[in-house]
Amino acid sequence: MTKGERAKEIADILEFHYPEVPIPLEHYDPYTLLIAVLLSAQSTDVRVNKITPLLFEKASTPEEMIQLSVEEIRSIIRPVGLSPMKSKGIYELSHILLDKHEGKVPKD
Repeated sequence: MTKGERAKEIADILEFHYPEVPIPLEHYDPYTLLIAVLLSAQSTDVRVNKITPLLFEKASTPEEMIQLSVEEIRSIIRPVGLSPMKSKGIYELSHILLDKHEGKVPKD
């Protein structure tokens, strides 16, 4: 059996046993999931899930997020770690989505 065939067999077994894999990060839509995933780097899902409600209360769309300053975002997300880079990333990502994708997370 080749590696590819073995990988396919394992994927089929996993699909059979786990057809619906829950996403442990709390989110409302593709944008909030994207932000939660960005925050989860070098952090735990539990910690991210404690912070995202605070962030999404202030801004849950790219339009709302760019109304916050990088420093405001940073002050909210500080407990998840790496907040200087993550806050810049969230702010810039929101701009990219607005500038290039009409504020929507692309499917591909």
